[in-house]
Amino acid sequence: MNAAPLAEILARGDIWRGDALAELPAATIPSGHAELDAELPGGGWPCGALIELLATQAGIGEMSLLLPALARLSASGGWLALVAPPWQPHGPACAAAGLHLERLVVVRAGRQAAWCCEQLIASGGFAGVLAWPERDFDARALRRLQVAAEGRRVFAALWRPVAAMQVPSPAPLRIVLDAVAGALSLQIIKRRGRPAARPLNLAVPRPGRNARVVASPAFSPVRAGIPAAAAVA
Repeated sequence: MNAAPLAEILARGDIWRGDALAELPAATIPSGHAELDAELPGGGWPCGALIELLATQAGIGEMSLLLPALARLSASGGWLALVAPPWQPHGPACAAAGLHLERLVVVRAGRQAAWCCEQLIASGGFAGVLAWPERDFDARALRRLQVAAEGRRVFAALWRPVAAMQVPSPAPLRIVLDAVAGALSLQIIKRRGRPAARPLNLAVPRPGRNARVVASPAFSPVRAGIPAAAAVA
C-alpha cells in the first residue's frame, strides 16, 4: 500500500491511532470542566455510549461533577431518569442547579434495575439515564445497555463499585472517582484512544463543604418533610 491511500484511511473519522484520542462523529455534552473535556474524546461526555463511574465512596462530589451536563440537557427540554439512586433527590437544590423537576423521574427499580435502564435508554424518550444498581450488573447486562445506547442521543451513566475496575467492560468510557484534598480525583481507566497519562483533580462542590452550585446537596439522605423530585415505582 502506498503512502497516499494510507493517509486517506488515517484521516477518516472512524479510524483512530493508538497514540491519539479518537475523534468520532458522535454527539457529546460539555462536562462543564474544561480540563476534563480536554481528556474526553470529542471534547465532552459521550452520547450514545455507556459511561461507567466507579467511586471509592459516596458523597465526594460525584453528583456535582455531572450537574453541569444534566442542567444542559434539562434546559434543552430533555427528560432525566434516575434509577435506584441511593440518596433522596432534593427538589429545591436540583432546581437551583438548573434541573427542571417536572422532567425529572426517579425509578425505584429494585432487582429490575438492569431491565429498567435498558427500557429507558431504548425508548428514546430520555436525554439522560443515571443508575445506581443495588447489585452490580453482569457482563451480559452491561452489553445490553451499551447496545441500547448506541446510536441514540442519550447520556447514559452507570455507577459501579470500584472493585469492578478489575473486570473487563463493554463501556467505552470508564472513570474512577476518589476524594483528594479539596478536590475530586478522576482517573480515566478506559477511553477511545490512547490511555490517560495521569489523574485529573477537579474542584467540584462537595455536600456539606461548600455551596457554589446549590444551596444544599442535590442528593441527600431521605428525611421527612423535605421536598423531593417526583418518584415512580
